[in-house]
Amino acid sequence: MEDALRIGALELRSRLIVGTGKYPSMEVMQAAHEASGAHIVTIAIRRINLDDRQGRTMLDYIDRERYTILPNTAGCYCAKDAVLTAQLARELLQTDLIKLEVIGDAQTLHPDSRETLAAAERLVKEGFTVLPYIGDDPVACKQLEELGCAAVMPLAAPIGSGLGVCNPYSIRIIKERAKVPVIVDAGVGTASDAALAMELGVDALLMNTGIAAASDPVRMASAMKHAVVAGREAFLAGRMRKRLHASASSPMQDLIATPGS
Repeated sequence: MEDALRIGALELRSRLIVGTGKYPSMEVMQAAHEASGAHIVTIAIRRINLDDRQGRTMLDYIDRERYTILPNTAGCYCAKDAVLTAQLARELLQTDLIKLEVIGDAQTLHPDSRETLAAAERLVKEGFTVLPYIGDDPVACKQLEELGCAAVMPLAAPIGSGLGVCNPYSIRIIKERAKVPVIVDAGVGTASDAALAMELGVDALLMNTGIAAASDPVRMASAMKHAVVAGREAFLAGRMRKRLHASASSPMQDLIATPGS
């Protein structure tokens, strides 16, 4: 598959991963997923109501024949809880995939690097394909890769902020050093943010609020799909060198001039 994205054993053409939270309705969420062209949908295990006697859960609104489910440990604040959540996800969904998320601060929702590393080490040993959410910290990303994580997921900006890529230089360093896919997670607010992130060379984006909280989530999902493709194409094409001064597009020979000019 040309320019495919490979994460562990997965091989995907779409480089956009979408979430399931904050949508005005399940029907809008389904339409947004369709418009996004994504192949992976992430879902917080704590949002799946296992005790619902009617059998209606978030999973009923996701076509599992079409989308790969990426369970996540959102809402966990320590390694122990994250590992338990991952184990429940494996039992419930019959998948070894896990987006590891261990929050260190309730106000900023920044990840706790120490607890994330501890959970990742345990989950890798248990055979999970671990995709850890982490700060834009090249050292922590390298440590997670060395533990055996299948990808690293540095934030672009705080979760749900829509601030875009706040530190493109760190993201570039992370990508330059990584031997596993780099997936920017959190902070992308609109299509230009998505294109910029992809132009930095990252392998994929994961987003939720940027789509779900738009005035028209379905149209924004389509915009994000095209932005990810455009950003990837621009990265592969290689941008021109920036110049301080102008440079004429046309050759300077055979100029048209009136006598005496």
